[in-house]
Amino acid sequence: MLEHMFHLPQTVTLLEKILRPVIVYLCLIVFLRLFGKRELAQLNPFDLVVLLSLSNTVQNAIIGDDNSVSGGVIGAFALLAINWFISVLLFRSPKLDHALQGEATILIRHGEIDRKAMEKEHLTDQDLLTVMHKEGFASLESVDLCSLQPNGTFYVEGRKPSFAEQTASDLKLSIESLRKEIAALRAQLEQS
Repeated sequence: MLEHMFHLPQTVTLLEKILRPVIVYLCLIVFLRLFGKRELAQLNPFDLVVLLSLSNTVQNAIIGDDNSVSGGVIGAFALLAINWFISVLLFRSPKLDHALQGEATILIRHGEIDRKAMEKEHLTDQDLLTVMHKEGFASLESVDLCSLQPNGTFYVEGRKPSFAEQTASDLKLSIESLRKEIAALRAQLEQS
């Protein structure tokens, strides 16, 4: 039984077992780059279904006709090795990393939605509102900056109050504090 599990069929060479996952990996990287950051963001059930189906779709291309444990281990090793190699390559070459990763897309600036950016990334207002709620913002107007990063994550920064708004808030707090102190002093005077 063990011999059957680990026996590599003669129809597929070791070199082919290593090259198959490498080729599929590189193609997937290119395809994900072409189809945009939204595929990585997993915003809705349809995108999730595509990503889950993708692994099943490329499975046979990676391992071929081989169902042995050894073949699976070789395929897994090749995938991990190419991933490690690419990450080291991108770390050592920032220009190549930037070219492959691309730029962040600014979706909201100073509370205003960039409709062209939303269209480019195929995002709806509801998609964006869902992201804002996950980040703890009640409305789009409370967001100063929202960008979709090259890796599919969202960066959201809240609006900071203007100097006048901050001063007014500080004054309100000071007045409330003084009101409490006066009330406490009145209570002390009444007790004396």
